[in-house]
Amino acid sequence: MPLIAGLDIGSRSIELVVMDGEKVISQQKTATTFDPVHQVKKLIADMRFDRLVATGYGRALAEAANFCPLVDTITEIKAYGLGAATLFPETRTILDIGGQDTKAIALSSSGKITKFEMNDRCAAGTGKFLEQLANVFQIPLIDFGAYALGGTEKLEINSMCTVFAETEAVSLMARGRNPRDIALGLHASIVKRTATMLSRVGLTHPVLFAGGVANNPCVVHLLGNMLGTPPLLPDCPEMVGAYGAAVYGCRQIKI
Repeated sequence: MPLIAGLDIGSRSIELVVMDGEKVISQQKTATTFDPVHQVKKLIADMRFDRLVATGYGRALAEAANFCPLVDTITEIKAYGLGAATLFPETRTILDIGGQDTKAIALSSSGKITKFEMNDRCAAGTGKFLEQLANVFQIPLIDFGAYALGGTEKLEINSMCTVFAETEAVSLMARGRNPRDIALGLHASIVKRTATMLSRVGLTHPVLFAGGVANNPCVVHLLGNMLGTPPLLPDCPEMVGAYGAAVYGCRQIKI
């Protein structure tokens, strides 16, 4: 059985999933940095596969870099649609919040993409937004969601611009407001922003939450409250795009 690799080259991280037919045999992740080609070479240095399908903003780099004798590319929307529909066939809407973009995708009952919205022009409400604001609180990003869950009042944050949101947070701190309430308000502003995108694609349940921000327990909790039911959550939500790319490669082999 040929080994198929799905590679998702994102703005903040690179994910790799290798499949043998329908079974995942390896998955890895690394930072994109300023040299994604070098990062991919390190990631695949000791690996063998017969076909590679690349997605993400850097997918064209995979074709040019000759990582594998047979390289295909697919869009992020198609990769996430395939990944989500394969992991959870009942999925009807996908919300992906990554390092620097947000996607909302509607799926039909057969798993076909019917509509999508993508915000990749501004880092507002993305992983980068959370990373910058976690620095303001001097809390590691990995702990920021749990910290915000300790808040009891969602203080209103009016700006989704990272710079202005930081200014609002600092101003609220200076006025003696509970830092956990401020952090909770910042997380709530992200969910509020995604609600608009989801409504534009025609929000239908169940909703699958993908991307690195889906590892943040506060965003997951607030999103569940907004939806009225917990979202579907993959074990490794940041791997959905790479997994979808690998699934695409496996299906092409079968055709």
